[in-house]
Amino acid sequence: MTELERQQWDVVVVGAGGAGLRAAIEAREAGARTAVICKSLFGKAHTVMAEGGIAASMGNVNPRDNWQVHFRDTMRGGKFLNQWRMAELHAQEAPDRVWELETWGALFDRTGDGKISQRNFGGHEYPRLAHVGDRTGLELIRTLQQKIVSLQQEDEREFGDYEARLKIFQECTVTRVLKDGDRVAGAFCYERESGRFFVLEAPAVVLATGGIGKSFKVTSNSWEYTGDGHALALLAGAPLLNMEFVQFHPTGMVWPPSVKGILVTESVRGDGGVLRNSEGRRFMFGYVPDVFKEKYAETEEEGDRWYEDPDNNRRPPSCSPATRSPGPSTPR
Repeated sequence: MTELERQQWDVVVVGAGGAGLRAAIEAREAGARTAVICKSLFGKAHTVMAEGGIAASMGNVNPRDNWQVHFRDTMRGGKFLNQWRMAELHAQEAPDRVWELETWGALFDRTGDGKISQRNFGGHEYPRLAHVGDRTGLELIRTLQQKIVSLQQEDEREFGDYEARLKIFQECTVTRVLKDGDRVAGAFCYERESGRFFVLEAPAVVLATGGIGKSFKVTSNSWEYTGDGHALALLAGAPLLNMEFVQFHPTGMVWPPSVKGILVTESVRGDGGVLRNSEGRRFMFGYVPDVFKEKYAETEEEGDRWYEDPDNNRRPPSCSPATRSPGPSTPR
């Protein structure tokens, strides 16, 4: 019987997108020897397709913004089905995460007075998305990769080995999360190019493999979004929650067929674009739920007014410390 190669690590992170790389950085900086497994080449993550920006209530464009309004927008956008504590933490910590990325070398667009620029986006009361043109996800991955490399350089200076405490396994696939009784014990993997099997033994495995969007024929999701992590979790005995929620981008190409499903960034609407149907009608006004109608424009003219002069036409949110005159965002 062939002897399997075995390696010992403190943490194994499955997935090398934004979530996986950030988890690996945190584990490594906490002193854990960390292995990262990515199905394709390092850097070819679905995160690069997140074009519009990162939502964070820094108040750089509109000082009325704050984490409470961001939290409210998030809960409303999720029809209050969100896990409220996670939405709260996201709203509170997002500005720190953006500033952290900047200290690691991210090059965000700037306002006229030199602050990180923020743009409008669907469902957000104020201009809130810190962005890098329409390639924010690409800059995010570049920055996290650069941080990974800088940590490996630190290890080389200290131990004489770039991979002493943080190693990337490229073009490898995990087929099972291994267990010792009821406890996680590592991951069973194979190298895609050679078919060689190997085992990474670790008391902690982080699944950061993305979603299942490529289960559908037409989708903006990457070919890699095939639900690997969901399968690994299920086979290991973990429960899968909220499986009815599958993320799709609301706007994508439909013609020509060669680009069907390709994402059209939502910031197009945030920067003034409108949605029209085949008859040239701005149809989104008919899809505002009754519970939210009082917060949205009722006509095209009113919607344009809200976009062109938001401070004098939009209604203030109830949890904002400021008061001003009518209305929030419009279905453009």
